[in-house]
Amino acid sequence: MSLIHPTAIIDPSAIVDSSVQIGPYAIIGAKVKIGARTQIGSHTVIEGKTTIGEDNKISHFAAIGGVPQDMKYQGEDTELIIGDRNTIREFTTIHTGTTQDLGKTVIGNDNWIMAYVHIAHDCQVGNHTIFSSNAQIAGHVIVEDWAILGGMSGVHQFVRIGQHSMLGGASALVQDIPPFVIAAGDKAAPHGLNAEGLKRRGFSPETITALRQAYKLLYKDGLTFEDAKMAIQEMITTDPQVESISPETKEKLQEFLNFITASKRGIIR
Repeated sequence: MSLIHPTAIIDPSAIVDSSVQIGPYAIIGAKVKIGARTQIGSHTVIEGKTTIGEDNKISHFAAIGGVPQDMKYQGEDTELIIGDRNTIREFTTIHTGTTQDLGKTVIGNDNWIMAYVHIAHDCQVGNHTIFSSNAQIAGHVIVEDWAILGGMSGVHQFVRIGQHSMLGGASALVQDIPPFVIAAGDKAAPHGLNAEGLKRRGFSPETITALRQAYKLLYKDGLTFEDAKMAIQEMITTDPQVESISPETKEKLQEFLNFITASKRGIIR
């Protein structure tokens, strides 16, 4: 039995692995490449210069690879790259990039993207993320590994969402979320360390305790931003107990510090 429904429309120039399943009335454009064992649901449209890896599951009525919703876009040959083992549910929209950025939108591996999600042009999404239903991210947003976005949340363009962080449902995010932090609210604000998530992902008690201390220095001790950064740096390099801190703990503290130091939009405060 053919894995491609007879009502599907596939451009002869598309490169589709023989093991790909394509449902009724799906449309696959000329510049599309789809890897092995990927499943495409009915009525889905995949267009543009779009490359999709292996073992993905794309549900019904998704619109993948459409042109950017950016008034500066003038038809340039930009692209969308999607990795392996992603789940992309019904009515999700993901657009190609623009020449004002890297020229490509990138989705990594093992992501869980629920219904009605929108991922705009030039976004860079890592691995193992979760986008709950109706999460919407504007252009040029970076979502690092293991981040979670709650349902009906909205993210401003150029914002970064750090690794292992969590954005609560119906939140409006206009600045960066540091790694490992929970954020929520009409204008998203910090609400503690994502300690439960870190436990589930195998972080040691020592590392979680150290990250709690870094969070406290940044948000709870009344320090200026510059003084908080210096205090976190001291935890890593000049603390008298530094030799007893594991390499994992030092690494995660440094990642936390590097992120907040590099922030261009500013972090949530």
